[in-house]
Amino acid sequence: MGSKNLSSTNIAMEQAFAAKFPDVDRTVLHYCSGFSSDALKDVDQVAEQVIAFISNLLLDAGADQNGVKSIQKELEEKFHEREQNVDILEKNKLVRLKETIRMDNEAEISSTLGLVGDKVDLGAVKGKTIETRVDKRKLEKAERKIRAKWEKRTIKAEYESSKLIQPEQKSYEEFYMSVNPLDLTGNNQGKSKDVKIDGIDLAFAGNRILTNASLTLAQGRRYGLTGRNGVGKSTLLRALSRREIAVPTHITILHVEQEITGDDTPVLQSVLDADVWRKYLLNEQAQINEQLANIERELEELAQDKDADQAVARRLERTRDDLDVHLMDIQNKLAEMDSDRAESRAATILAGLGFDQEMQSHPTKSFSGGWRMRLSLARALFCQPDLLLLDEPSNMLDVPSIAFLANYLKTYKNIVLVVSHDRSFLNEVATDIIHQHSERLDYYRGNFSQFYATREERRLNQLREYEKQMEYRKHLQTFIDKFRYNAAKSSEAQSRIKKLEKLPVLEKPQMENEVAFEFPVAEKISPPVLQMTDVSFEYVPGRPVLRHVDIDVQMDSRIGVVGPNGTGKSTMLKLLIEQLRPTSGLVSRHSRLRIAYFAQHHVDGLDLNLSALSFLAKAFPGRGEEEYRRHLGSFGVTGPMALQKMVTLSGGQKSRVAFACLGLQNPHILILDEPTNHLDMESMDALTRAIDKFNGGVILVSHDVDFLDKTCTSIWECDHGTITKFDGTIAQYKKHCLETQPNMTIKSV
Repeated sequence: MGSKNLSSTNIAMEQAFAAKFPDVDRTVLHYCSGFSSDALKDVDQVAEQVIAFISNLLLDAGADQNGVKSIQKELEEKFHEREQNVDILEKNKLVRLKETIRMDNEAEISSTLGLVGDKVDLGAVKGKTIETRVDKRKLEKAERKIRAKWEKRTIKAEYESSKLIQPEQKSYEEFYMSVNPLDLTGNNQGKSKDVKIDGIDLAFAGNRILTNASLTLAQGRRYGLTGRNGVGKSTLLRALSRREIAVPTHITILHVEQEITGDDTPVLQSVLDADVWRKYLLNEQAQINEQLANIERELEELAQDKDADQAVARRLERTRDDLDVHLMDIQNKLAEMDSDRAESRAATILAGLGFDQEMQSHPTKSFSGGWRMRLSLARALFCQPDLLLLDEPSNMLDVPSIAFLANYLKTYKNIVLVVSHDRSFLNEVATDIIHQHSERLDYYRGNFSQFYATREERRLNQLREYEKQMEYRKHLQTFIDKFRYNAAKSSEAQSRIKKLEKLPVLEKPQMENEVAFEFPVAEKISPPVLQMTDVSFEYVPGRPVLRHVDIDVQMDSRIGVVGPNGTGKSTMLKLLIEQLRPTSGLVSRHSRLRIAYFAQHHVDGLDLNLSALSFLAKAFPGRGEEEYRRHLGSFGVTGPMALQKMVTLSGGQKSRVAFACLGLQNPHILILDEPTNHLDMESMDALTRAIDKFNGGVILVSHDVDFLDKTCTSIWECDHGTITKFDGTIAQYKKHCLETQPNMTIKSV
């Protein structure tokens, strides 16, 4: 099999593929022929694996089954021929080793690396036994990293065919099917659904996220992923969802990170369509049933025709038998998916997330961003993946829906990995906490409160152990320095030197820098400051959003506005800042009043192609660079972060920039719409302290129960077009929601 033969093999292979599959895309055929030719040149390529890969690729591209069987036979013959001509490689000085050489055992290495003759013990040749200096732990760690990289390459290779056919960005359906391959054979049944991956290295935008980290997730456990803004929590979830981290392919994955795109599909149907393989199998089942009906008709016609070709009848019967087997596999898979109960499950989940029966029939494009986010969540819960990834799911949900989601997840049978900064939500849902920091993952059993206490206790224990060792080291070093050159004490000094050398090196546990927000002192103005009197508002005539609202905001006000999504909370805030004009009633403001408004979608107001420093200089000109830097620093935007393009910052870091913009407005009143979205725990604590110290008025909309409890002295409920003061605490309001919403207790089905 010389180079001339190999070249002719390439041409012959391409011609064979083109002749057998005239209807298949030329790009796919070119790829198949090239891959086959390359595999024939490489003796390490396993024939069965290559043939199976080519066959599956051709079948996916619409090739005829008989043609695929024919090409399989040809490839088997060529691989058999290759095995008989392995000696060609010896001419190129390439020889396959007869057995594996262990490089960590010198006795197994021959003088010619095992290429000729028997093994030679290097220790015996030198006349003495040489102890290996290979660190076995480091060697195992390196092998794990190499193994993980190869697993990544293998997974990416499986989707190479779809890249050839459709190089542009995949739709939801294509992405779901490629990431979650379907198994009709039942080979995956009984396999463990636990995830255990070592040696994870992850980076984003040039920044290290994880270095040699280990991810361990057990089936049935619910993990809360916590850590500072910008540490890479969302990046980790995205890497898992795309299998850039080598999660076994029999484990299905679904990631909820953004709202769906609205179209004319009804809400209920949109949820049903989220399970792409169910939809695909139902279509396949319908097509096979139609094919079987056509075959039966043709067989009946042939049976009545005495002159009919019996070979045609036998071919039809074989096709019918193959379709029957395939149909049985599809029906078994649909039964395993519990397909018959799909519609009732979808309706139950939608009801729990606030979609009544009428809303479930509306097209998805008729809903706002918050409702579409709920719909994304409903689609994920309906699919019931083995690994459910949720990124800040409570950001777009109201208190009743958060309560439903918490109750639902508590009965979820598979793995849940959720990024959330809502302490109350994590306390209810999480069975374990993963703390991401310093390019690693630390694991804690229990909910967030237990994690917080355990982490502090662990840090104090580590600090005590470190200080104790430092004191012991100092004691040994003092003795060594004093008696090292004393003849009488030199042996004792040497003994202490050896003790000092054998002590393990402990690192001092690091204290995370406390984040501090600081709003400027507001100058005093006399009341009334900001009032709404008998205000009504409607976007569409005859359909009021708010009716007869009366509210009074003073310099010492701490007002929290709660209520279901879509009831007019954000509309009320926009009326207060005069972004909207009331249909009737009066909004009165003090003549010198300055209001700083934090919008729910505050990112839309940032130029993400600029750095935080450049954006502040552009939006609030007239100050020096040092003043901008100092002001950004007072909201936790320090060092290189202030000079990075904001497009590379995390959601929480962008929120900090938005808060810095509020501070430069020197406000008397802060109006905050969902200010805790994307903020990490430390930033939320910093915002809580800043609001507490601020001497102006605050009115805010939030669904974070813990945050509202710490910042607000009065709760106002927005519902059914009115805003009324709620007599009680936020905890009592949450309990009230659960009592008035019976579907909040629905379990995972």
